[in-house]
Amino acid sequence: MSSRVGSSTNAPGIKVGIEIHQQLDTASKLFCACPTVLREDPPNYSVKRRLKPTTSEMGDVDSAALFESVKQKSFTYEAYEDTVCLVELDEEPPHDMNGEAVQVALTVALMANMTPVDEIHVMRKIVIDGSNTTGFQRTAKVAFGGFIMDGSERITIQSLCLEEDAARKVSEEREGITYRLDRLGIPLVEITTGPDMHSGEQAARVALSIGRLLRSTGKVKFGLGAIRQDLNVSVEGGARIEVKGVQELGLIPSVVEMEAQRQIALLEIREELRRRGVSEVRSDPADLTATFRSTSSKVLRKAIDGGGRVFGARLAGFAGLLKRELQPGRRLGTELSDRAKTYAGVGGIFHSDELPGYGITAGELEAAAKALNAGEGDAIILVAAPLEACEAAIRAAVARAAEALVGVPSEVRSANADGTSRFMRPMPGSARMYPETDVPSIVVSSERLEAIRAALPEPLDAKAERYVREYGLSRDLASLIADSPHSPAFERLVKEDSVPAPFVASTFEYTFKMLKREGADVDSLDKEQIREVLIMSSRGALAKEAVPEVLRWLASNKGKGVTDAIASLSLAGTDESLVRSAVEAAVSENIDLVMREGERAVSPLMGDLMKKFRGKVDGRMIHSLLKEEIARRLATK
Repeated sequence: MSSRVGSSTNAPGIKVGIEIHQQLDTASKLFCACPTVLREDPPNYSVKRRLKPTTSEMGDVDSAALFESVKQKSFTYEAYEDTVCLVELDEEPPHDMNGEAVQVALTVALMANMTPVDEIHVMRKIVIDGSNTTGFQRTAKVAFGGFIMDGSERITIQSLCLEEDAARKVSEEREGITYRLDRLGIPLVEITTGPDMHSGEQAARVALSIGRLLRSTGKVKFGLGAIRQDLNVSVEGGARIEVKGVQELGLIPSVVEMEAQRQIALLEIREELRRRGVSEVRSDPADLTATFRSTSSKVLRKAIDGGGRVFGARLAGFAGLLKRELQPGRRLGTELSDRAKTYAGVGGIFHSDELPGYGITAGELEAAAKALNAGEGDAIILVAAPLEACEAAIRAAVARAAEALVGVPSEVRSANADGTSRFMRPMPGSARMYPETDVPSIVVSSERLEAIRAALPEPLDAKAERYVREYGLSRDLASLIADSPHSPAFERLVKEDSVPAPFVASTFEYTFKMLKREGADVDSLDKEQIREVLIMSSRGALAKEAVPEVLRWLASNKGKGVTDAIASLSLAGTDESLVRSAVEAAVSENIDLVMREGERAVSPLMGDLMKKFRGKVDGRMIHSLLKEEIARRLATK
């Protein structure tokens, strides 16, 4: 990371807000009865469509929707017969809103000290990137004006909305995008904080606190993509930038720091342009194909030989600024290139701060500059593509250069895996929202709120303390299982099935994680099968040492049962008399060791016996019989 800017914590006037999107684990989707499960097997069918923007009730077209429409992409939607219906395909009106999801949303609102609305109305939010077959996302404001505490600091919770999740992207090509509809319609809550945080570390803490509050309901989904964080970041003199798609909590500090770094660098570039006397950026694209007719540049050669063109434009006063680093590995020239890619679908641009290079010679660069009337203090940009794409790409790049005079253009960006970000689309405006007329409103009565308030879920910290107190778990293990998706199963096994709490908790939190690291798909294990395995082990029908083997086998053999696993792994229990005979034989074979070491001989003999009976006999039985036999031999010596 560049040391020129330093940590975001020290950036002037940094403000951070968070939008958290959490999928709810309800029995059905938000506007139909389809289950909320994701599938990985091949879909049953697909449909292909195109979308176009519509005007709002005020006659306006949202800028973000218009931006998406100019791409002219087609969209293919893959579907399953048992998890997708006509509602997701936009062939049938939505059903009434899922009452279970509304109840969860109101519960979260009260836990976050919010004021629920008197009546919940569904709105349509225009989204035409193809992720919604309708061209909009249905969303409903549920509550506003709450807060949570970050230490002694109060963090505002501005709003809580209940909305339908979008379809998930499967693949993308230049001509179109393929989505899968199993995720479309899964209920999720969107929680928006105020811009009250002043560092990435604080934003990560607050995101964790909100996530834990959501998990305490026991009604949220877990796993990659089930919770997503968008960050709103600004520095003094900058602008609000929304960085979308931050899926890992650990990435939040880096995203905030690098966005602060980017904005500060852009403000510095603005001041440099002012010092140079640059007051406007105006440049018409020029066809430079003839200039590069004999070029050795592979990129330009491929475009020209394919019937394309090479276009260029002059950026007056920009010499040396396009190579100015904004984020690690990303420069002002990268920002221009991102705009060209996004608006015109080209592979990128060349600019004079990085030339000669890429096969473009100094002579060709000089000839292009001359053709564009570019002087020593100017920069030039080049793009090679089909004619229409060339013109669109150059205009988009020049428009982004003009925004450098403003400093930081307000926009939506997409987070990269390293904490940097790239342009995604313009910031949406008020024309994006309009009422949904197909879904009736829901009155939120005071009686309903009081009933929810009287039965609010137990906070996770309080749950962990209870697990320590009631079940004798260590604090670390209690915190892990309280914060885990397996918490309800843990309580059921301990309370209803009398399985020892430490064994259950350690299986979920330690054994499962070990198996995951090995690549076992334990998340897809049937809950009743897990329960059966743990009950059998606690009652001596299955050795504890065999539990990981059985779970691993079940994860790899979908549709098979626990008895199948035991048979396949040859883990049928061994009669105690056979174990006793093996113990007696082991002691006899090692009688000199026993007489010399006494009870200390248990440990080495235990290892040999466990190798013989691993997975078939509980280690506690072997240990007990071994101690008993050694004590008997010592008493008769």
